[in-house]
Amino acid sequence: MAQTALAVDSPEHGTAAPRRVRRLAGRLGADGRAWLLLLPSLVFLCLFTYWPIVQVLLQALTIETFGSQATSLGLGNFDRLFADAAFTGALLNNLVYAVGTIAPSIALALALAVGLQEATRFNALLRTVVFFPVLLPLVAAAALFLFVFLPGIGLLDYYLATLGAGQTNWLGDPDLALWSLVGLTVWKNAGYYMLFFLAGLQAIPLDLYEAARIEGAGAWRRFTRITLPLLGPSLAFVLVIALVNVITQVDHVVVLTEGGPSGATDLLLFYIYQTAHESYDYGKAAAATVVSVAILLALSLVSLRTLERGVHYEAS
Repeated sequence: MAQTALAVDSPEHGTAAPRRVRRLAGRLGADGRAWLLLLPSLVFLCLFTYWPIVQVLLQALTIETFGSQATSLGLGNFDRLFADAAFTGALLNNLVYAVGTIAPSIALALALAVGLQEATRFNALLRTVVFFPVLLPLVAAAALFLFVFLPGIGLLDYYLATLGAGQTNWLGDPDLALWSLVGLTVWKNAGYYMLFFLAGLQAIPLDLYEAARIEGAGAWRRFTRITLPLLGPSLAFVLVIALVNVITQVDHVVVLTEGGPSGATDLLLFYIYQTAHESYDYGKAAAATVVSVAILLALSLVSLRTLERGVHYEAS
């Protein structure tokens, strides 16, 4: 027993394990060692990203028979989905919401970035003020705007009353409720998009502007011929982020309107939430998820193509 303990504690035995590890690493090679280091991340990526995607696809293709445990595979959930008027309404609402938020948010962010690109103390203060809404969670921003949109006593009605305007039910009117959410979204996202445009503006050589000034180009001509074309990659990247936000942001709908009034603010993600957790129709909810992601991927690919053209333009 003493000899065994001595053999375990001997330096020769203690270095055997590291030698075996080095020998195994030598057999694996550089690529094998790289995959070995990435293995834990790949395992978690598969468990928490790819496997849920597979589950959603399987759920969307699984047809359950009411009152029975029997299931089959098919496109029945998609047929029921496209026959649902509530889904069509949510899709149209999301389209209007996207048009109303993406273009104004990007235009406002670009204008703010161009106006605040000079590194001065005053501009730094203004950047902080503009970026402040980004720091607020969307739930908190929605709760804040609940007091802004209150009819009669809200801040918006209060200041409009000083101009002679009457009381308006911003969240209770089907014609205004969705546009109220649009205003909240533009206020919330413009500062976030401004950061990407500021980074893109820093990458544009100042020599181009100096040469344009020497040639007699005005501010608008410099913007359209230099700034806007060279910001093509940043514009495409921001557009992809804006598309993702349009599909995935739903907290403000839950807090402010819950899809009402009369389904006027029922967006796709809120429709999926209601279908899954209130109607317990998981197959149709999974089908709606697949359709939403497919639309998002298609629009993102178009934006990435635009990004590729912008890179070619810049390189030429």
